[in-house]
Amino acid sequence: MSWKRRHLLDIQSLTKSEILAVLDAASVFKQVGQRSIKKVPALRGKTVVNLFVEPSTRTRVSFELAAQRLTADIVNLSTEASSFKKGETLKDTVKNLEALTADIIIIRHRSAGAAHFLSRFTQASMINAGDGAHSHPTQALLDLYTMREKKGDLAGQKVTILGDILFSRVARSNIWGLRKLGAEVTLCGPPTLVPKSFESMGCRVTYDMKEALADADIVNLLRIQHERQQRSMFPSLGEYSRFFGLNKERMDWIRPDALIMHPGPVNRGVEIDSDIADGERSVILEQVTNGLAVRMAVLFLVNGGQHPQELPSAAEETSQG
Repeated sequence: MSWKRRHLLDIQSLTKSEILAVLDAASVFKQVGQRSIKKVPALRGKTVVNLFVEPSTRTRVSFELAAQRLTADIVNLSTEASSFKKGETLKDTVKNLEALTADIIIIRHRSAGAAHFLSRFTQASMINAGDGAHSHPTQALLDLYTMREKKGDLAGQKVTILGDILFSRVARSNIWGLRKLGAEVTLCGPPTLVPKSFESMGCRVTYDMKEALADADIVNLLRIQHERQQRSMFPSLGEYSRFFGLNKERMDWIRPDALIMHPGPVNRGVEIDSDIADGERSVILEQVTNGLAVRMAVLFLVNGGQHPQELPSAAEETSQG
C-alpha cells in the first residue's frame, strides 16, 4: 500500500500510485456495500467531524454514511448553530475540535486553501470536501473510479469536460487526476468560462462542441457555478443550453460507447436534457454510489489503514467475540 498521508487536501500533490491506492481500496469497500450487513469496524472508536461551512447535500451525506459504515462516531457541525455566529475563527473551531479528540475533520469552505491552512494547526487528519474553486479531491477520485470501472486503464482514454471550467473545483481536480493517470483531456464551453490558460495544465481547449465530443470516450458535464460568478459570463441559461447543452441531436456526435457523467446537482435542460441524464449511457447515479466507497477508502487510509481486504465485517467481529 503506497498511501502514507495523514491528510487529503488536493489531487495535484498526489502521485499516480497514491491515486491508485485509493481506487483499489475503494473497490474493496464497494463490495462491503453489497453485503447484507454493510459495516466494517475499521474506524471503531474514532470520531469523524463533518465541518461544512458551505452548503452541501450529496458530499456531506456521503461522508456521513461512509464514516458510519466504517463504524466511526460521526458529528455533523452546523455553522448556523455554532460559535461562528459568535465570531469564533475557523482556526479556533478546529483547535477546539482537536481538544475534543476528533480524529478526522472533513471540511468544506467557500475560500480556496482553507483545508491546507487548517491542516497546519491540528493533529487530526484533514479531508478537503471542497474549497472555493480550488479543489474537490474526493469528487475527482470518485469520477476516476467510475471511469476506470467502466473503461479500464485510463491511459490514452479521451475525456471531454464540458461546461463551467473557470469556476469549477471539480474541473481542476479532474484534470490533475486524469493527466496523472495518462488520459487525454479536452475542455469545452463558452470562451468566458474556458480560458485558453487551462492549456498550461496539459489540456486541449476548444469552443467547438462537435469537435470536443467527436472522439470522446467519456463526457463529463459540469454545472454552471452561478454562486461563484461575480458577473454574468453568458447572456442567459437558455443561450448556454442552445450552444453547449447536451441534447438528443448532439448525442449523435458522440461515440455509442461513450460514458455520460455529471458530478451533480444537475441543471436539467441546461447542461443536459433529462432523457440523456436518465438514459442508458449515463453513469450519474453510479458516481453517487461509487462516491460512498471512495470516501470510505479515504477515511480508512488517512487514519493509517493498510489492508482493507483483510477487514472483518461487523457481523464476523461480533460472532468472534
